[in-house]
Amino acid sequence: MIMKHVLGLILGGGQGSRLYPLTKLRSKPAVPIAGKYRLIDIPISNCLNSGIDKIAILTQFNSASLHRHIQRTYARDMFTEGWVQILAAEQTPQSAHWYQGTADAVRQQISEIKTTRARYVVILAGDHLYNMNYRDFVHYHIASGADITMAVQPVGADTAPALGILKRDGSGRIVHFTEKPKASALAGLESMPDAENPYLASMGIYVFPTDLLFEVLKNKGDDFGKNIIPAVIKDYQVMGYVYDNYWADIGTIRRFYEANLKMASPERPFDFYDPDRPIYSRARFLPATEVHGARLRHVLLADGCRILDAEITQSVIGLRSLIDSQAIIRSSVIMGADYYETEKDIEENRRSNRPDIGIGKGADIEAAIIDKKRPHRLQCAHPAPAWPAGQ
Repeated sequence: MIMKHVLGLILGGGQGSRLYPLTKLRSKPAVPIAGKYRLIDIPISNCLNSGIDKIAILTQFNSASLHRHIQRTYARDMFTEGWVQILAAEQTPQSAHWYQGTADAVRQQISEIKTTRARYVVILAGDHLYNMNYRDFVHYHIASGADITMAVQPVGADTAPALGILKRDGSGRIVHFTEKPKASALAGLESMPDAENPYLASMGIYVFPTDLLFEVLKNKGDDFGKNIIPAVIKDYQVMGYVYDNYWADIGTIRRFYEANLKMASPERPFDFYDPDRPIYSRARFLPATEVHGARLRHVLLADGCRILDAEITQSVIGLRSLIDSQAIIRSSVIMGADYYETEKDIEENRRSNRPDIGIGKGADIEAAIIDKKRPHRLQCAHPAPAWPAGQ
């Protein structure tokens, strides 16, 4: 019953510059993932599957498509106790500026949070891929007697410098926290010295008693990881809840690309097929996908596609994708389209010398991300260049 008193607060993120150009026309949580979902579907589904039915999403940047998706997907009827609502950045007598960071976003919405009368607030990111039962997370928080609880992930020395690294003592209490430490500063930060992944990284997921959340937000600082958490560790019992399953922060183009291709693998690390913990998304009422003579190997194929005798390997093919004959697609993410073109659209394309939507005959595409939102009847493509580290 405790989950009835928990508010799920999902942070919509800022500009998402490291995910550009995927964030040119949309916010990070609205970026498509795994062919038919959007990133925001992951934390919302985790909340619903964990018994959290009061969910608020804080949004501000490029948020129109995100708002549209949430409104079309998560409308609740009058007989449902819970709700999914949007808390957009706004000018008020108390604040005339945009959200300045994760903590400032929550701080600006304190009055709205109060109206929920929730006892606990679970703060979540809107651009992570993982499947966590928040019920276990909240129960750990209560059983451990924590003031604040952070979800943490074991990581190795190769990835630790890109994350917030903390150190737990034997009781699970966090005694030290460093945001993105240099590799040379990792010595002494091992929480599990003998483990393959000896460091613990913050997942940017927190449980706060609501009253205490308001109290700590009186501290200066706009970000939980950089400002609030380091400031409260000495004065409060901050516990670390270890989550050792798959988790990916989809913060860069490279991570987006790699996470999608993993979903097309037989050994995929994230399970979209769990009947007890479904991932929800918008019901689009699309026709079944047609495949005519194509050769597919390790392909994640969404609804409403039409594929002729193409060859597709280790790729994600998104909604309404049209792939013509003799096309070759390898290690690529094809996001599909938002609509089917009508005969009138095609005639207009001909008059304007504009390509139709889809992948054209004989196209050769490798190591590419093909976004939707625009006509792209590709006739050829070249492999993407190697990324610099961290991109």
